[in-house]
Amino acid sequence: MANAASGMAVHDDCKLRFLELKAKRTYRYIVFKIEEAQKQVVVEKLGEPAQGYEDFSACLPTNECRYAVYDFEFLTEGNVPKSRIFFIAWSPDTSRVRNKMIYASSKDRFKRELDGIQIELQVTDPTEMGLDVFKSRAN
Repeated sequence: MANAASGMAVHDDCKLRFLELKAKRTYRYIVFKIEEAQKQVVVEKLGEPAQGYEDFSACLPTNECRYAVYDFEFLTEGNVPKSRIFFIAWSPDTSRVRNKMIYASSKDRFKRELDGIQIELQVTDPTEMGLDVFKSRAN
C-alpha cells in the first residue's frame, strides 16, 4: 500500500529483514533506499552480525538520503550486555532537496512498518551519529 503523503510503498522484504534483525539477530544493520522509479522502499544493504559501526557508517552515501536500522550492543554500568535498535534517518546536507523531501515525507509511515524501533536519530552528517551518540542515547 502506498504512502498517501509521498506515494511510497514499503517492500515486504524490508519488514521481513527487520524482523530477522530484531528476533534472530541475523544482521547488525540494514540500510534502506527509496527506489523512485518503483515508488517503494527497498533493502539496499544487510550488515552481517560480525560487522561493526565502522562498516555501517561507511556504507551510507555522502550525498544521498537513506533510512537505516542499527542493532547497537553495549554493556550497562553493571556489565550487563544489552542492545537497542536504532532507526536512523540519514539526510546529508549535500543531498538534493527533492531527495530530502521524499525521504522526509515517507519516514513516519516507513518507521511504523518496523515494529520494535527503540530510538530514532535524525542525522545530517556523520558527527551526529558517532558511537558516543549511540552510547548516550542507549542508556
